[in-house]
Amino acid sequence: MATSEQFPSYNVFVYGSFQEPAVVSLILECSPVIVSAQLHGFHLYRLKGRLHPCISPSESGLVNGKVLTGLTEAQLKNLDMIQGAEYVRKTVEVVLTETSEKMQVEALIWANKDDPDMYGEWDFEEWKRLHMDKFIEASKKFIEWKKNPDGKTRDEFEKFVHVDRPPVV
Repeated sequence: MATSEQFPSYNVFVYGSFQEPAVVSLILECSPVIVSAQLHGFHLYRLKGRLHPCISPSESGLVNGKVLTGLTEAQLKNLDMIQGAEYVRKTVEVVLTETSEKMQVEALIWANKDDPDMYGEWDFEEWKRLHMDKFIEASKKFIEWKKNPDGKTRDEFEKFVHVDRPPVV
């Protein structure tokens, strides 16, 4: 019989495009239990030229998001891989919206807190209307690439997550 020590599970706070169930189920290749939560002390930023946002520490900040519960190590790696090296995974404390319970979870934080490409507020509804289809297309390409890299690098995938695709040379 397997114990939780043999197969640890993870709870991960997600925000931005990862709040969309279609994106989450595609990347994780399942539909995890999702709980609404708030992360205090962070701000959700737009990123110039990108289809996805980032979070960075901010004293008065508050980020609304979701906690994906019970993720496996492989699913956690999928999230890490799709986010890339520009994010770092850290343990943070969130407050569950329904119960006000505090919970320690993993979150992907923008590595460069002084990045000049961070600006303003990121708008989930605007993203859904303008960019969700393209982001889902990019995520599908990522999953295909992960299963069969076929000599392509992560840079090939990165081209799909920019608002304006760089010209093909």
